[in-house]
Amino acid sequence: MPRSVWSGSLSFGLVNIPVKVFSAASQKDVRFHLLHDADGVRIKQKRICPADGKEVPQDHLVKGYEISPDHYVIVKPEELEALDPKATHTIDIEDFVVLKQIDPIYFEHPYYLIPDNKADKAYFLLFNAMEKSGKAAIARMVMRGKQYLTVIRPANQVLVLVTLLFHDEIVPRETFKELPTPSEPINPRELAMAEQLIATLTTDFKPEKYHDEYRERVLQLIESKSQGQELVRPKSKESAKVINLMEALEASLAATKDKAKTAEKKDRPRRKRKA
Repeated sequence: MPRSVWSGSLSFGLVNIPVKVFSAASQKDVRFHLLHDADGVRIKQKRICPADGKEVPQDHLVKGYEISPDHYVIVKPEELEALDPKATHTIDIEDFVVLKQIDPIYFEHPYYLIPDNKADKAYFLLFNAMEKSGKAAIARMVMRGKQYLTVIRPANQVLVLVTLLFHDEIVPRETFKELPTPSEPINPRELAMAEQLIATLTTDFKPEKYHDEYRERVLQLIESKSQGQELVRPKSKESAKVINLMEALEASLAATKDKAKTAEKKDRPRRKRKA
C-alpha cells in the first residue's frame, strides 16, 4: 500500500481539511548498480571527509550553503522550519484560477490529496464547489524542507495536487539567441496539407496506448542475458532523404491513410463463409 509523503491540513478560508499527500507517479526507470568488472561485486559508495580520510556517519551530516569557495553557512532543519511554521503543516489556498491559464511548462510532479480523520464532508464540499465552478486552486506548502507552489484540481472523485515551478525558475525564451524565425512565407498549399495530416492523426488521448518502448527493450535484454543468450545488434535503418517539404507532407499523408485502412480492415468482424 502506498505511503503518504506528507500530512497536514488543506486550508480553505477558515476551513481546515485534514489531508494526506500521496505521490501520483511511480516512475519505471531501469536502475543499474555499479559493479567491479573483475569480480562482479557491487561497489559501495562511502561519504569520506577529505580532512581526516574517515567515513562520516549519517547523524554527523549537516546542511551547508556555500557563500564563497570552501566557505559555508550551516543551517539546521529546525531553523528552516521556524521560518514558516504554519506552512509546514498546511496547504494554504491563495487563489482560484482557470486551469487552462496555466502553461504546462510550470507543471512538475503530481500527487493525490486524500482526506484524513473523517474529513470527507468538507473535502467533497470543496471538491464539488471547484468542479462546479470549473476552477483550480493555487496553494503553497512546505514539504521536505522546501516551499512549493502548487495547483489543485478536482479529477475522478479526488483532488489532484501538482507542484509548480516558480516564475523565476523558468528560463525566459529571450535567453536564447537562436530563436526560430520564419525564413520565408508559409506556402498556403503546404499549410493545408499539414492541417490535413494533423486532422488525420487526431484521436482521443488514451494514456494506456503509449509505452516506454526503450525500457521494455532494456528489460528484454536483461532477461535474455540472464538466461545466457547472446544478442546480435540489429543494423539501424537509414531514414529516407526528404527532397522537399511538399513531397514529405504528401508521403506522410499517404502513409497515414494506408495505416488507417489497414487498421480498419483488422477491426472489421470476419464474415462466416456459407457452406
